[in-house]
Amino acid sequence: MDTEFFRELERFSLLVKKRVSTTYSGGRKSLRFGHGISPVGYREYRRGDDFKLVDWKVYARTEKLYLREHEEERSLLVQILLDASGSMVYDNKFIYASQIAAGFAYLATMENEKFAISLFCKLFYPGEPKRGRRHLIQTINNLDKLIPKGQANLKKISDQFEAVVRSTSLVVLISDLLGDTENIVSSIYRLSDHELIIIRVLAPNEDDLDFRGDIRFVDMETRQPLISRVTESERIEYKKKLEEHISKINVACNNVGADFFSFRTDKPIFDAFSEMVSKAIVWRA
Repeated sequence: MDTEFFRELERFSLLVKKRVSTTYSGGRKSLRFGHGISPVGYREYRRGDDFKLVDWKVYARTEKLYLREHEEERSLLVQILLDASGSMVYDNKFIYASQIAAGFAYLATMENEKFAISLFCKLFYPGEPKRGRRHLIQTINNLDKLIPKGQANLKKISDQFEAVVRSTSLVVLISDLLGDTENIVSSIYRLSDHELIIIRVLAPNEDDLDFRGDIRFVDMETRQPLISRVTESERIEYKKKLEEHISKINVACNNVGADFFSFRTDKPIFDAFSEMVSKAIVWRA
């Protein structure tokens, strides 16, 4: 894998719009209240509360015991879900998608956050959340050895992910999203408790159907062949259905507050990350 673009990523840092809650201590805002540094309000003292949290200045004014509540600071756990099904073999889509996954892992590593790259095809193969450059290098080496195969069912995968991952995380889903529309939409809603980024990766001629004449297509997941004559009218109809498919996915992302990006494999990786900057998923440090 070419990781030269990592140097350019050093100008970015991970930010999230929602607060996340994990079991790790660190520098991200949590949904839990405790001994953090960001005050969120007051409540009356209750028996058993920690006297250290009493605001004595308020007591001096009101002669009542009030506790100042804070947001706990927690680490951001970055969960990267990478499509390793057979369709990702086509035109180096998996290589491109792996670079995006590695880019997010590198951003997490720069901030000493834990990350996991989990693979999925027919089944979900969870990665172990760790932090550090050694983990990043080992993960990249494993991706370089992988040959995608099999079919993917995103609805099933999202169910398996939720059964394994209990803490709210930053979830980055990277796939060509060429499966059943309803399954994809269902998986987006299933993952919507997390800070969610959906990234679609397509080859240029998948996006444009840039073929002419009699063509023999082969499904990369099922290996089933299909012989078809590609005419201009069929190409237009293909583009229309693809746009309808993506529109439904985009609507689902908007409904749950997820960010949706679509990249072709001919777009430079750093340019892809620069585009994501504009939506504040990564931001200039």
